[in-house]
Amino acid sequence: MSRVVMVVGGTSGIGLATAEQLVQAGDHVVVVARDEQRVRDVAAALAGRAGPASASGVVADVTDEASVRAAVTTCLAEQGRLDAVVLTAQVMAYGTVEEVPADVFGHVIDTGLRGTVHVAQAVLPHFREHGGALVVVSSLLAQIAVPSMSSYCTAKWGQLGLVRSLQNELRGVPGVSVSLVLPGAVDTPVYEQSASYAGRAGHAPPPVVGPDRVARACVRAIDHPRRQVHVGPGNRLTLLGFRVLPGVYDRLAPVLVDRVALRGPRVEPHPGNVWRARPEKEAVRGGWSFLGRRGR
Repeated sequence: MSRVVMVVGGTSGIGLATAEQLVQAGDHVVVVARDEQRVRDVAAALAGRAGPASASGVVADVTDEASVRAAVTTCLAEQGRLDAVVLTAQVMAYGTVEEVPADVFGHVIDTGLRGTVHVAQAVLPHFREHGGALVVVSSLLAQIAVPSMSSYCTAKWGQLGLVRSLQNELRGVPGVSVSLVLPGAVDTPVYEQSASYAGRAGHAPPPVVGPDRVARACVRAIDHPRRQVHVGPGNRLTLLGFRVLPGVYDRLAPVLVDRVALRGPRVEPHPGNVWRARPEKEAVRGGWSFLGRRGR
């Protein structure tokens, strides 16, 4: 029997890759994102690929609690059920704590942390009654810290604590699961979409995995929940360095960020897609190779 799965942030990157895999498997996907026209276009493209009953769309911004609750209400009214939610929505800003404007810094946190709260509070009452899976896509940066990505790290560390709390709170509730997916660098448009106050555009640090690989982990987590799922060949080694050799890690991190993660073109300070979606830059992939090179 096909499921109804809501993919929040489903118009680009990992979210769109997950939506594509779900409709190919015969599920109905409800695409949720900020830009109304982009939501319509993605839902229509998914339906055109797998049939008109395979996809629909709802507009919502995860930082707006009322819009998230309205999206869930609309989904239940139109589809009659909701079996799983995959949450991929996030924005990112490059720059130190001193460089990133306070409102931008706060909105990055609001999107990643408060957005997760809003989604969880909207869907978990239904899941408690009917069962369901919540899959939260976070980041390796939920478990390490790097300079010039402090707002994103703060959002992701908070998200990790929230999800672990949810997992404890829902332990023993029949049919309800919460899984956390932690990818490293992924070939998506996020680096081009991100705000930057560091003087340069972001750059995907190798090793870079494809969004399809992360999407497969999300789809698996619906049926086979796991507390944490790491995706990326460099994750374990990076975590080991952060935890076991913190002094060495702290000396290397600024150098690697400057030489790898911030070696894009020089740019003037800008907010990227923090305040509004930039649908013209949305896609499944960002054009990054495994070694972090553009143009593939």
